[in-house]
Amino acid sequence: MKVKDIKVAAIQMKAELGNVEENLKSAERLAHSAFKQGAEMVILPEFFTSAVCFHPKMLDVVRPINGEPTQLLNKLAKEYNGIIGGSFIAQRGDESYNTFVLAFPDGSNFFHDKDQPTMWENCYYIGGTDEGILETDIGYIGSVLCWEFVRSRTALRLLNNVDLVVGGSCWWSLPEQPLIGTPSELRDKTLEMMVETPAKFARMLGVHVIHAAHAGEFKGEMPLMPDFQYKSYYVGETQIVDGTGKILARLIREDGEGFITADIDIKKKWTSTETITDRFWIPDMPAELNQAWELLNNHGESYYREITKPFRNNHLL
Repeated sequence: MKVKDIKVAAIQMKAELGNVEENLKSAERLAHSAFKQGAEMVILPEFFTSAVCFHPKMLDVVRPINGEPTQLLNKLAKEYNGIIGGSFIAQRGDESYNTFVLAFPDGSNFFHDKDQPTMWENCYYIGGTDEGILETDIGYIGSVLCWEFVRSRTALRLLNNVDLVVGGSCWWSLPEQPLIGTPSELRDKTLEMMVETPAKFARMLGVHVIHAAHAGEFKGEMPLMPDFQYKSYYVGETQIVDGTGKILARLIREDGEGFITADIDIKKKWTSTETITDRFWIPDMPAELNQAWELLNNHGESYYREITKPFRNNHLL
């Protein structure tokens, strides 16, 4: 399957937290629409089967790596003679990963495990070790998920090694009820960061970036704060961007679910115009988010070992 010029689509979902069966139906419906409008490659968001927050429903969203989500992607790829990908919490052995699966019409699959969970995501899966470079018949495709887009090491491992970047996010906003000690402007800063991220990443690598996202509201809990209801929303920003950082198509959160398309040359490259810093984060991460990162990562790793992993191992037997 040799491809150069291709119509790509990025899907924006309003997934129902933890409801894998309903979210698979929504993903299938949206993918059908994108393919029927001429898309040859369709990218679904990170966690397209479940969305994510800290909530008991997340214990039961894991699916085998070759289970229903991958089977759906394979079915759609074959039906439309196209390419489709998205990530879900996948079980391999006795561990869970946030795995991006890219399915081709010949039945071949390519995989990337997100390298490090973000904050409360640590409660539900562990990080992977692959480079996120998918060696396919149409070229070298970089797979990037959510906060991998804002870490310098991600850009460094993909620089000069990929023809295209595909992926997505389930980036949540701060809660409606402010946490004590949280500056009021922090919510706006996190949204601004997400708006800018796909274009900044594209300029660093000089290649197209296809970024799919979630846009719905959710009600979760807060780790270490059992009486706090985390009511908020996913920030959207589904974008297709070229290697200069020009946005070719975009959906914002208020657009709700849907998809965008663009015709691109996946082999086209641009000179990098954005410097990859030698620090951990690409943006200037606010101190409050750094503190939450450390605290919630540590809590989540313990929660995964003590609660999630035993639960899943017992229920998947």
